[in-house]
Amino acid sequence: MSRHFTGRAAVTVLGVLLAVLATACSAPGASDSSGSNNSGPIKIAVVDAQSGQLSSLGEWEYKGAKLAVDEWNKAGGINGRQIKLDVFDDQGDPTVGTNLARRIASQGFVAMIGTAESAVTIAMAPVLQQAQIPNITSGQSPGLVAVKSPFLFLNGPTSTTYDETLAKYVVDQKGIKSIAMITNNGSFGKGEHDSFLKALSSRAVKPVADQVVTIDQKDFSAVLTAIRQKRPEAIFIGAEEVESGLIVKQARDLGIKATFIGTAPHGTPVFLDTAGKANVEGTIVSSPYLGNDISDAARKFAAAYKKAYREDAELHGAKAYDGTNILLTALKSSNVATGRKLADAIRATRYDGLLGAFAYDDTGVGISATSIGVIRDGQMVTVGT
Repeated sequence: MSRHFTGRAAVTVLGVLLAVLATACSAPGASDSSGSNNSGPIKIAVVDAQSGQLSSLGEWEYKGAKLAVDEWNKAGGINGRQIKLDVFDDQGDPTVGTNLARRIASQGFVAMIGTAESAVTIAMAPVLQQAQIPNITSGQSPGLVAVKSPFLFLNGPTSTTYDETLAKYVVDQKGIKSIAMITNNGSFGKGEHDSFLKALSSRAVKPVADQVVTIDQKDFSAVLTAIRQKRPEAIFIGAEEVESGLIVKQARDLGIKATFIGTAPHGTPVFLDTAGKANVEGTIVSSPYLGNDISDAARKFAAAYKKAYREDAELHGAKAYDGTNILLTALKSSNVATGRKLADAIRATRYDGLLGAFAYDDTGVGISATSIGVIRDGQMVTVGT
């Protein structure tokens, strides 16, 4: 056989090679086609901190998502296909998250659940948007909405909702106006700071102190001593679970008697265990999921969670469970579509979840309500909205 191609043969081979390369290099979500003609598992990524100070968030998220996937797979999956859930550790680091987004975009994942860390989700968003991979996040920073990605969805309210509900109860109903603030300089803390300060300002209330700490800070004696001098009636904390718990514990050690107020992190076991049961007594919490007895659906979820993992469910697991069910419902209704068609299907999904009735708007927010609870004897007691 001749070692040389004719001109026509060379063109033909070149065309085939280009087609193969184009298929190999295309992003998994870049096509708007249905996945109905595909076979094999439907690949979904879960990205969260699985190590470090925020690892409890990642563990709760993964367990909530896995519980939903296991239930769907047991019922036959989607179009006869099983759902495969792969977990990735972003270490709570935006740079690591960005690198993971590139891996996810190249490895055939149709969607992503996570992260619980707003700063990491925001860093990943441009890569996922370019690859047209829908992402349902558990972050609550308003900065997520500011990204304006049509592929980014929240499985809970933003800080704006959490903090407006909190201010309505603390200021309007309880009449508390002597309030100090401690927030961290991360994406979550900044979102909480700005949202709660806005809620106070709309009520003509100025905080008696407004202290900002770093996300990895462990000693808060200086800021707490300054706050103690102001004798506030309440202290708002905008920080994640461990840091919030440390602030409360050190405040009580300094003799501060103020009532602590805050949002999602204050309703978790990690916050309570870090701060100490006696120290969190009377803490006021704004959350869309105040406990496992708030509804029949919550009780059913909590029982399944307990059976699967031998531990009690909490907010973050419930959020991931809702978000994953929304995604799987959209995959089913769209005949396992990918890319923009899947994003459109998520946006069109109406879902009665553990956190409430989801209906997504153009900003990617699907629910805009929280309730108020108070910690009594180590348990959350619902007091209203």
